[in-house]
Amino acid sequence: MLEKTVKNIQKKSLKERFLLVLAILFFVVYLALGLLIIFMKQFPLDMSMNYRITFGILLIAYSLLRGRRIINDNKD
Repeated sequence: MLEKTVKNIQKKSLKERFLLVLAILFFVVYLALGLLIIFMKQFPLDMSMNYRITFGILLIAYSLLRGRRIINDNKD
C-alpha cells in the first residue's frame, strides 16, 4: 500500500505535489491549534473554558475532515 501511495505521489506534477504538502501542513496546523486552544493554561484571549473547548473541538473536527479529503484525493 505504501509503494502504491509513493508511486501515486511521484506521478503528480510539481504543482500537485506542492499543493499536497500544503494541504498536509494545514491539516497539522489546524489539529495543533485545536489542541493548543483546549489544553493551554494561559490562553491569551479572554474566553470561557466552555467556548475554548467548543472552538478547539471544531478546529480538530475540521482538521480531520481535511485529512480525510487528502486521503480520498490521493487514492487514485
